[in-house]
Amino acid sequence: MYICFKPKRVSKKPFRSFDDIHTKEVAPGFFSKLIHTENNTLNFIEVKAGNTVSLHKHVHEQCSFVIEGEFEMTIEGETRVLRPNTFAVIPPNALHSGTAVTDCKILDVFSPVREDYRRLSEG
Repeated sequence: MYICFKPKRVSKKPFRSFDDIHTKEVAPGFFSKLIHTENNTLNFIEVKAGNTVSLHKHVHEQCSFVIEGEFEMTIEGETRVLRPNTFAVIPPNALHSGTAVTDCKILDVFSPVREDYRRLSEG
């Protein structure tokens, strides 16, 4: 006998459209389309120049990729400007913050799943 684990709230459809994902403001000026898998949260963000996410930390590992624009990120006191073709890997519980230098499109990938974002996307 074996038991099949079926996670809650994860869509089983392999192909989907961004048009079907509602945009949520996850921080002031940060507008996101959130996708949750069994193990990750993907956060596709659009942010206007000058908007900032304040210094914070969380238990999730985070990889941040700038698709368009420039985003200044500080991780554990070290500051860099991320541009297309650059990314940051933020370890769990690392203090970090960021500011959009220009209008930006960013992809953040979190592991494990951001349950707070999952609840936000369900609401």
